[in-house]
Amino acid sequence: MYNAVIEAPFGKIGIRVDGAKVCEIVYLPDSVPSVAPDTALAKETVRQIERYLEHASATFDLPLATPGTAFQRRVWQGISAIPPGVVLTYGQLAKEIGSVPRAVGQACGSNPLPIVVPCHRVVASGGIGGFAHHGGDGFYRTVKRWLLAHEGASYA
Repeated sequence: MYNAVIEAPFGKIGIRVDGAKVCEIVYLPDSVPSVAPDTALAKETVRQIERYLEHASATFDLPLATPGTAFQRRVWQGISAIPPGVVLTYGQLAKEIGSVPRAVGQACGSNPLPIVVPCHRVVASGGIGGFAHHGGDGFYRTVKRWLLAHEGASYA
């Protein structure tokens, strides 16, 4: 199912590649078994994610699949421009790309490449917001909180 599953401070991270592109990164609970990378691209993706988990300022240079609608890709491009330690609200990002907050939030939640396309850096105007189409306090918000703290970001 995954080309690699690695340990992370908040659980596990699953990686799927398709040929020469990374097509999906998924946050998984600790109960999912680890999987050694089975391709050169999966191995390189693991290396870069592990580097980020050690150093929040690490950047990514991976060939990424570009699924989604033209609008989603525009949002994901905007997200990718947010540096580590910086957060924008859904409204701020919407203003930058000429959209509305709710649509930006939906595109953030549909991001298939979290960490590499750092959707955790987009928060609600009154708090942390949802994550991966999950509201409420739970696993995904714990992941988002960890990522933001790892980067030294503050949010409302």
